Amino acid sequence: MHKGSWKSRRRGRRSQRQNSWCRQHRPNERYNTGAQQSSQDLGHGTQEAPSTSSSTAGSSVPDLPGYYFDPEKNRYFRLLPGHNACNPLTKEGIQHNEMERKRLQLLEEEDKQKKKIARMGFNASSLLQKSKLGFLNNTSYCRLAHELRVSCMQRKKVQIHSSDPSALANDRFNLILADTNSDRLFTVNDVRVGGSKYGIISLHGLKIPTLRVHMHENLYFTNRKVNSVCWASLNHLDSHVLLCLLGIAETPGCATLLPASLFVNSHSGDRPGMLCSFRIPGAWSCAWSLNIQANNSFSTGLSRWVLVTNVVTGHRLSFGTSSDVLAQQFAVTAPLLFNGCRSGEIFAIDLRCRNQGNGWKATRLFHDSAVTSVQILREEQCLMASDMAGTIKLWDLRTAKCVRQYEGHVNEYAHLPLHVHEEEGIVVAVGQDCYTRIWSLHDAQLLRTIPSPHPTSRSSIPSVAFSSRLGGSQGASGLLMAVQQDLYCFSYS
Repeated sequence: MHKGSWKSRRRGRRSQRQNSWCRQHRPNERYNTGAQQSSQDLGHGTQEAPSTSSSTAGSSVPDLPGYYFDPEKNRYFRLLPGHNACNPLTKEGIQHNEMERKRLQLLEEEDKQKKKIARMGFNASSLLQKSKLGFLNNTSYCRLAHELRVSCMQRKKVQIHSSDPSALANDRFNLILADTNSDRLFTVNDVRVGGSKYGIISLHGLKIPTLRVHMHENLYFTNRKVNSVCWASLNHLDSHVLLCLLGIAETPGCATLLPASLFVNSHSGDRPGMLCSFRIPGAWSCAWSLNIQANNSFSTGLSRWVLVTNVVTGHRLSFGTSSDVLAQQFAVTAPLLFNGCRSGEIFAIDLRCRNQGNGWKATRLFHDSAVTSVQILREEQCLMASDMAGTIKLWDLRTAKCVRQYEGHVNEYAHLPLHVHEEEGIVVAVGQDCYTRIWSLHDAQLLRTIPSPHPTSRSSIPSVAFSSRLGGSQGASGLLMAVQQDLYCFSYS
């Protein structure tokens, strides 16, 4: 009897000490490595700290193992094990709620703030005045004026017209790819029952203020995943679409060349053009050649191999590599094929070398992570690349050195594209955090950060296309964003 009461009193004192320790606003001295602060200063600092345990390291509130600090309620809360499905409070859930709160806040700020400033001290009147006074030449004035217009883009939803509206009602966009003249969009949609569905959207009706586009009625379905897509100029500019399909079960992977007219023509008597398929298992990337040294040819990046295939003759060139090739692009004037690898290496293949011997690697550059996109600039003296660490670099191919780095991109493991538009002088990339960021190509200044209109999710990363002539010369100018089942246009005048 006496022994049981002594144990209960001991447990009561222990729980009282734990509760009083968790309710303290000022951190214990063993957690506080800085100078001593008063409880009043600490309370003021915690009101401005974000409500995630990972972000408290930069504030005066210590990061206690097993607890997180809520600045709104000004107290600690216990974190339960993340494997518990019924747990209402986990670290992942807290981070997701914080990201969603930030996204909604940015969307509200964008709706309220009609005019945004990409650079401090630059607006329309100041640019015009500096141009008249001779402080800006014509090239710099046009570039800065375009940056100002990009920073003022407004979001509007695009109406997609189709002969079968239910065809797009339940299938979310996975990829959109604009052609060279920005007249058409090739779309890849994920189907709920599995597989992919692809088609072509005409952008000729994309005009302000009525933003309408037309989805052609011929949609094609495949039960295999689409690894890579590019436009192909076989009969004329962007006459075909090249798709790399992943193998499934006993069906091997392949590279399929589809005529664009196949999606448009609804009459069986029309001749769509050449339709062919090449058995290429495990292709990670593809690129079409506009180089005379590899006419009517395309390349595919495989696991430790690069294949260059001539569509007309069927002849192939193979080059062995030491890593998976995740990104490719042909140069137009120089006989080179640039490749980005999972190992972080970027190398160029000299197309004049017809064998696998030494000497076909013309250029070698290195990133610290897997390269997901390579883009050659117009004069073919510079190359831009992005990797899975979120690094975007501009390389000088003559010196093989990095001349500029673009900060802010977020990527951990996704295969994300990079969009470079030299005419407008901007770089566009969508991060794994579902934010679309726009930089100045010339000085790497971050001009705009656009949140996703839908809740952030790793499975619904937006796909974008940018052009100053969407739908032709009379079309809208701006950014097209496809996310979930919706298509948005961020236009400017």
